[in-house]
Amino acid sequence: MHGKSGDWIGKLPLSNLAKVLQQAGRRRAGSTRVGPSVGEDAAIVSLGPIDLVMHLDPITEAGTLAGWLAVHVAANDIAVTGARPRWEMLAVLMPPGSSEDSLASLLGDAVRAAEEIGVEIVGGHTEAAPGVTRPIIVAAAAGITCGGCTTPTSAARPGDLVLQVKPAALEGTAIIATDFADMLRSRAVGEDVIAGARLLASRVSIVEEAIELAEAGVVSAMHDPTEGGVIGGLVEMALASRTVIEVEEDKIILGEATRIVASTLGIDPLRLISSGTLLATVPPEKAGEASRVLEEMGVEYSFIGRVSGRSGEPALRLVTSNGVKTFREPPMDEIARLHGSTGSG
Repeated sequence: MHGKSGDWIGKLPLSNLAKVLQQAGRRRAGSTRVGPSVGEDAAIVSLGPIDLVMHLDPITEAGTLAGWLAVHVAANDIAVTGARPRWEMLAVLMPPGSSEDSLASLLGDAVRAAEEIGVEIVGGHTEAAPGVTRPIIVAAAAGITCGGCTTPTSAARPGDLVLQVKPAALEGTAIIATDFADMLRSRAVGEDVIAGARLLASRVSIVEEAIELAEAGVVSAMHDPTEGGVIGGLVEMALASRTVIEVEEDKIILGEATRIVASTLGIDPLRLISSGTLLATVPPEKAGEASRVLEEMGVEYSFIGRVSGRSGEPALRLVTSNGVKTFREPPMDEIARLHGSTGSG
């Protein structure tokens, strides 16, 4: 999983993260509804009749797709709280010696992503930074919603059903097909599969799905699984809500391109970065209405498990054909492992 303290790749190990969050959250105003917390997608601050939702996220595991993903991933993290994303700011760190064309391409992708979901880019910062070997973009996003109307990750409740919307690992599959295409070709993956996998980048937004579910009032909590994949996202939901979540592996939706890419490279698609997938918890009596909303949108979905309770330590219990696997912290993402094995990090 993660290495010893100070020797990690990807998200900070849970024990270290808890210390950082405790330090960051020492001063907390009464208007802060959700502050620094394990598993939460965004901060939520009360402004009287409305809630302001804010989020900050870096894109570190993608090269070519960094601009497109930065805008969409940050917007997703606002939308899963039930707020529509409205504004973003971008900090762009380029490798020294980068061409103007490469910067223009990256920012062009970011602008197109923002236009697709109706987000305004209101500011940012750009520089060539020593030590940076591929583009890194940090996106800050914000949105507003009615006061007390949010659906934070911590709001999952025992008895809720666990809902997956759209297949797992869309983002990770697209990144691999773009940044590791030659590796796939060397292992006899066809150009049609690689091209189809790249196109999955166009499906990474979950803004409309999240907003529709929130406005229908059928979800108690929502979450955007990024690093660590669907497994990581489900563990974060369990940690945030202090519950045990039980999920059946064979009910998790996977696309064919993802299956081929994962099998070829020997990686676990359930631990592969998964923007484009929405995880939600649904009270059982609202499952039918949630299904109706998604079917009217023409979106793939599956009820994959249940929030079982609050007895014992928070965890994900993944029921597989080989028994039950228990996860108490998010695993290292498979993209990070690929970068490590190829020396491209």
